[in-house]
Amino acid sequence: MSDAIKHECGIALLKLHKPLQYYIDKYQKPSFGLDKMYLLMEKQRNRGQDGSGIAVIKQDTEIGTDFIYRERSAASNSLQKIFENCYATYNKIPEDKMKDASYLKQHCDVFGNVFLGHLRYGTHGDLSEKICHPFYRKSNWITRNLVLAGNFNLTNVDELLEHLISLGQHPRQKADTVLVLEKIGHFLDAEVQEMFEKFKKDGLDNVEISNLISEQLEIEKILSKAVRGFDGGYVMTGVIGHGDSFVFRDPNGIRPCFYYHCDEFTVVASERPAIQTVFDVDYSDIVELLPAQALILKNNKAPQLTMIQEPKEKKSCSFERIYFARGTDSEIYNERKQLGKLLAPSIFQKINGDFKNTVFSYIPNTSETAYYGLIKGLEQIYRSQITNGLKDATPSEIINLLVEDRVRAEKVIVKDVKLRTFITNDNSRNDLVSHVYDITYNSIKPNTDTLCILDDSIVRGTTLKQSIINILGRLKPKKLIVISSAPQIRYPDCYGIDMSNMGDLLIFRAAVELLKDRGQSDFIQEIYKKCIEENQKPRHEIQNQVTTFYAQFTEEELSKKAAQLVTPSHITFEVELVFQPLDNLQKACPEHRGDWYFSGNYATIGGNKVANAAFINYVENKSGRAY
Repeated sequence: MSDAIKHECGIALLKLHKPLQYYIDKYQKPSFGLDKMYLLMEKQRNRGQDGSGIAVIKQDTEIGTDFIYRERSAASNSLQKIFENCYATYNKIPEDKMKDASYLKQHCDVFGNVFLGHLRYGTHGDLSEKICHPFYRKSNWITRNLVLAGNFNLTNVDELLEHLISLGQHPRQKADTVLVLEKIGHFLDAEVQEMFEKFKKDGLDNVEISNLISEQLEIEKILSKAVRGFDGGYVMTGVIGHGDSFVFRDPNGIRPCFYYHCDEFTVVASERPAIQTVFDVDYSDIVELLPAQALILKNNKAPQLTMIQEPKEKKSCSFERIYFARGTDSEIYNERKQLGKLLAPSIFQKINGDFKNTVFSYIPNTSETAYYGLIKGLEQIYRSQITNGLKDATPSEIINLLVEDRVRAEKVIVKDVKLRTFITNDNSRNDLVSHVYDITYNSIKPNTDTLCILDDSIVRGTTLKQSIINILGRLKPKKLIVISSAPQIRYPDCYGIDMSNMGDLLIFRAAVELLKDRGQSDFIQEIYKKCIEENQKPRHEIQNQVTTFYAQFTEEELSKKAAQLVTPSHITFEVELVFQPLDNLQKACPEHRGDWYFSGNYATIGGNKVANAAFINYVENKSGRAY
């Protein structure tokens, strides 16, 4: 993606089911769990560079021994930093004790039964270590300790805050992570207290009661109560102090979650390939957690799957498929190729069938797979064009055309460096941004070739204008066509992607400019008033009024105006933008219909409210997210 945007976090949960001595004896080292957690997080590094965190939970520890270890960092090398600190704890262990599980449990902080990891992408606000997951709610009651990490954004933080206040709490922060932790913690406390009082009436002493609570605690009951009122996209993972663990997913399945279970362990991650690679297991053995489903991992019991909410229409985030998730997932790899292939007919028309004077390339690195699909689709059209147009040609002539004069595919543009943001002067920063990419000189015929460049999506268009088009201009193309394998991004996201401001979106700015050209700028005020009125309705009645705003324009009009906006004033060649039609996205990714940023069809009522609020913020010139 040319426009860097922040997006979903990554989670990793590993629960070991056998006595810890078993792993030392089998794998001949004490760090089996920690090793696997490091790899799980490293293989999901694409999901978060704003911070990392890990928690290790021990079961059946001696009284007076800490049973939860947590390490977090917001450093640029946070993952390396936290695991260096984790592995350093083994340096304190005598060599003759490195294979003694009982000794390690008491003296090594990271030798445990459950590992919970998190990779953070901050969509808004503070990026310091204190807001890195996992979050930890402490208590001297082992069953009231709670460690939580997740990949989520909730749209109704204000309502959750009011609910906690009505329960008698005084939340320390308004952040959704803290509110979720405290809400689950509230119902955990209530359940533990209810069980304590019940067992007390039976005449049991406090130690016996504590053990019985650990054994009989019904986590699904706690979660079912806690998630009431959540509006957003979420996968949340947690561990209770005695080792019981859980993971649950939102009713629409917006955020991704996969797990694998065997007799030695259960592992949960945001991405399937991470589990496949780290544990060397088959694709077919990894299971997707269903929308509204919870996976409960009780100590010494088989994993339990249960519905904690009523599932709704599945609207998994399609941006995962286009860009965010690792392309090594076989399904995602094929979907991205299909996205490129589906563009081929329209691109053939855009170049007027002139393969001889057209060069195709892509913006590295995430658009590469879609590029393969585009080239495959174009080659099919090219072969058809040749065979249909040369019916009287000799076989050798046809073979020569098919083999020698194929679609011209070149690596025209190269991502050179990732520039740091320590430069605060806007002019200096913009000048450096223009050098993020470099080109392969003499890769096209100057003033003759049309250059088609594929990007996986176009969000703001900033990098196109400040960098890419200027750099490609050095090659002197006759025409530049920038192709997006994603549809036009028109609406803000509120479920985890850092796209919350309407004014940042290229297509929205294009729509505003079209209204100005028509002398219809007052229409913005009409939509503004409708958005205000709509958001004053009862929450369940709120509709997305911004769809009315876009209904005034055709896709072609918006694309044409957007091309004008990203073309620097000194560029003399024509620049055209081509976007993926929305119905093609649905063909390529039929099981992932979460397309609200393209269509305005939000998965939850909260999304409609956020879209309206984002429009209101634009008119009122307010920055920040609208939820």
